[in-house]
Amino acid sequence: MSLRTLLLVALILLIAGFVALNFEAIVQPTSLNLGFSEIQAPLGLVMLGMVVAVLVVFLLALVYFQTSHLMEVRRITREASEQRQLADKAEASRFTELREFLRTEMQATATRDAEQSNQLMQKIDAVRAGLAETIELTGNGLGASLGELEDRFVRQFPPSSDRS
Repeated sequence: MSLRTLLLVALILLIAGFVALNFEAIVQPTSLNLGFSEIQAPLGLVMLGMVVAVLVVFLLALVYFQTSHLMEVRRITREASEQRQLADKAEASRFTELREFLRTEMQATATRDAEQSNQLMQKIDAVRAGLAETIELTGNGLGASLGELEDRFVRQFPPSSDRS
């Protein structure tokens, strides 16, 4: 319980104790002036009735304010829940959109990689063919040069039959 509730209960108990201890004085009739007439009534009971009436009015006001507060809290909670659901849906939508974007980009990247790989393989094949042709031409050139050197050597130093 809150401090205010405890204080209210203690105050009611104090008033009840006071009334119980002074009940005979409270119920003694006295002359009461109402402004336009005079009546005979117990002053203590009239005052106790006024305190009870004020207490009932305050309790009714308290119940009204608590009820309106609870209704407002429920409304705000419901609105917050709706906003949270909207935010969750928007976030899920953004994730789906991001997933689709990434999938599209990954497919485009894979396509580019495949194209670049094919181009690279074609270039490697062209370089390999060019290199093979160059090696063949170099071999032919070296063979021709060796043949020419051999012919020159044979012409300069003819083979003699007695050297063998």
